[in-house]
Amino acid sequence: MQKSNLARRFFGAFFLISKYAIVIGMNRYANCGKNSKYYAAVNYLESLGYSGSGYQRTNLRSYPRPTMFLERMQDFLDSIGNPEIGFKYIHITGTAGKGSVAAAVHSALVRAEKRAGLFTSPFTISTIEKIQVGKRYIDPLIFADITEHLKPYVDKAIESGRHGIPSYFELILAIALLYFKKEKCEYVVLEVGLGGRYDATNIIEKPLVTAITNIALDHTNILGSRREDIALDKSGIIKRDSIFFTTEENPRILRIFKEACMEVGAQYRSIHVRDFDYSGRNCMLAGSICTELGIIRKPQDIGHPPQLPARFEIVERQPIVIIDGAHNPLKIESTIFNLKHLKYQKLVLVIAISSDKDWKTVIRLIAPYADSIYVTRFSIPGRQSVGLDLLVKEARKHSRRSCLTYLYSDPIQAYNEARKCLTSKDALLVTGSFYLAGDIRSLYCSEDEILKQRNSEIHN
Repeated sequence: MQKSNLARRFFGAFFLISKYAIVIGMNRYANCGKNSKYYAAVNYLESLGYSGSGYQRTNLRSYPRPTMFLERMQDFLDSIGNPEIGFKYIHITGTAGKGSVAAAVHSALVRAEKRAGLFTSPFTISTIEKIQVGKRYIDPLIFADITEHLKPYVDKAIESGRHGIPSYFELILAIALLYFKKEKCEYVVLEVGLGGRYDATNIIEKPLVTAITNIALDHTNILGSRREDIALDKSGIIKRDSIFFTTEENPRILRIFKEACMEVGAQYRSIHVRDFDYSGRNCMLAGSICTELGIIRKPQDIGHPPQLPARFEIVERQPIVIIDGAHNPLKIESTIFNLKHLKYQKLVLVIAISSDKDWKTVIRLIAPYADSIYVTRFSIPGRQSVGLDLLVKEARKHSRRSCLTYLYSDPIQAYNEARKCLTSKDALLVTGSFYLAGDIRSLYCSEDEILKQRNSEIHN
């Protein structure tokens, strides 16, 4: 009897706490002032992920007919008036560097006084970072208005759509396309979200240019465990009459790209970048694309690419503080390359990694360079970090004997403690995850600042 009463009290308390948490979630944006409409729109879009079927989130390998993802996106665009029609598209994918290449191409278009939109996949702090026209992100109030406009169409898709509710990513893409149409864009640079063949961005039919930066193992739980599988998936963006570019060097992978071009009648261009570093390769690819578009005379005229948030972003100089979203082996190799070109005495590492990444390889590559390591996690709900105990064990396994390793479950506390131990001649690197990068970057640039200035520049 006593145990039964305790159980009832426990579940009663749990119910009240859960109910209170839901109320807090519903009202978390009530006092956000000018940006309350925007925050409410983001909350609405993010919450839809819990309203659909098991395939509301992209999960290609477990679905027997992955063309459904393209059909669902196209159905939704058909219902809202096909805002995807009428743009000159540059469509870019790859394991690493696709965001940098997309941003560089877009920046060159803007410098050439072309009306150009940019859609990118990850963001560090604010959702509006994904959608840009010219030099500024989408206005948060316009973002909210477009979201409000889409709600009846979302409801209709839930009620009678053949594939149900669109995913969060698909809805953000729809918002971007409507915004680009509103802003009368001529060009649109699209960064693929995941893979290529069945990615929502692949609904476009006639891109001017398609590009694949490189192929390495990432998202293997979705795209496959072999580079050839991943290359085949990404080559799905190659379309008839487009011009295809790549900086990949592996002959087996290039053969897959060549065959894809021959199959659909696309022009094949392989950019030779053997003597270039990571940044140089991205610049050569972007420069080659822009030369083809006729907006610069030769690839070398592309200039320095814009600094993107959390891409080896130096936010302090004395000591050096770097925020970096590298989350797979290829990207962490680029991070290590960049580190070697900096001068510092000691390197302090703050790291968290998603559990679905090749986290053992990431920590094996970066740990030997650190003088101390602060293992932590990120605070994004619904995203799983590698267990702190496992990450600590792996970090100690691969670090130098003199390296000290610490564990903090609070990422902000981990950063603050790491920051305390620096001298003006040291360096601190935050890496392993875009989610962790966002947690720490928000200390330097809040979301309200981003919404106000409609860019992510850190003024220090």
